[in-house]
Amino acid sequence: MKDTVTEYRFTDEMIKYGFSYEGTKALFEYFEAYEEDTGEQMEFDPVAFRCSFHEYESLKEVQENYQDIKTIEDLHDRTTVIKVPSTDRLIVEEF
Repeated sequence: MKDTVTEYRFTDEMIKYGFSYEGTKALFEYFEAYEEDTGEQMEFDPVAFRCSFHEYESLKEVQENYQDIKTIEDLHDRTTVIKVPSTDRLIVEEF
């Protein structure tokens, strides 16, 4: 059973899990692009998304959690990185 999730519903739910409004929009766009690229529908599971992705204020905050990350390229080499438009924030798939 699949349920179509609107951007509004996705945003409303993900904000409850600590993502910013802008971050939820960027994550929603990432998931939509993934579905289009792969042809696979994803199941909406906000708890799983929250466990897999984390929004950071900046690369510096990422580096505080992962000392071996020196540059944004290091981060891109290790995991999925979603830039939140018009901010320094990054959504990173945990690794």
